[in-house]
Amino acid sequence: MRIVITGHKGQLGRALQKALPRDTLFGLDLPEHDITDRQAIAQTIIAFTPQVVIHAAAMTNVDGCERDPDAAYRINGLGTQNVALACQRCGAAMVYVSTNEVFDGTKNEPYLEFDQPRPINAYGRSKLAGELITQALLNRFYIVRTAWLYAQGGHNFVTKMIQLANERGELRVVTDEVSSPTYAPDLAEAIARLIRTDHYGIYHLTNEGACSRYDFAIKILELSGRGHVPVHPITSDQYTRASTPPLYTPIRNFCAATALGIRLRPWEEALRDYFATEQ
Repeated sequence: MRIVITGHKGQLGRALQKALPRDTLFGLDLPEHDITDRQAIAQTIIAFTPQVVIHAAAMTNVDGCERDPDAAYRINGLGTQNVALACQRCGAAMVYVSTNEVFDGTKNEPYLEFDQPRPINAYGRSKLAGELITQALLNRFYIVRTAWLYAQGGHNFVTKMIQLANERGELRVVTDEVSSPTYAPDLAEAIARLIRTDHYGIYHLTNEGACSRYDFAIKILELSGRGHVPVHPITSDQYTRASTPPLYTPIRNFCAATALGIRLRPWEEALRDYFATEQ
């Protein structure tokens, strides 16, 4: 299977390269390839004649999206349109990597694939735009929503907590933002299985279970040998940031687990493996 990965230098992109056969992959990323360059990105994708394009490139800085929503829509919306149109022209199926932040966080139980998206911030709105564009332009697509992604060598919540613990000797972390931490290698393996099914649709792929940012931070410090560092619980209204994240967005893997038997392990087990691999 010939596969293009956009955003191949990112956390998920690097994990996908390990999960998929290397001799059939072609990676696209900045600065060499810009998904907002309509003609250039189409020519590059079409020339490779892929069977599947995994579209992982995105503007993922949530606060940055809030400060510059036009950039978010240009990259996450129109950039996705450019990739989808290239898939349309060369007959490739497309995997669009989306987010738990397409939901508003007001549900009292984990979100299913069938729940109505209602994003409350610019990042979520721009990623939903990409979902809608994908569905409008293509018949053969997988929309994969994930959450709180982390991996070795990336800039993510795990590395941020360790850095702040080292610098400050204590942390203040919100207790009322809850979702599903997801280890990029686990997500990559699940996507590698998914694209071999030809079972198109919308999927929620996260590590099993959910926790608050506070509980996640506690576990990160414990597993990294920093369990002595104090972590003070706060609420989101005590933490000032540009964006407003949805507070309760665990997303339940119902469709892939039920129809295809694709499941990801519990988030605690994945986090332990992250630190075992780091060392």
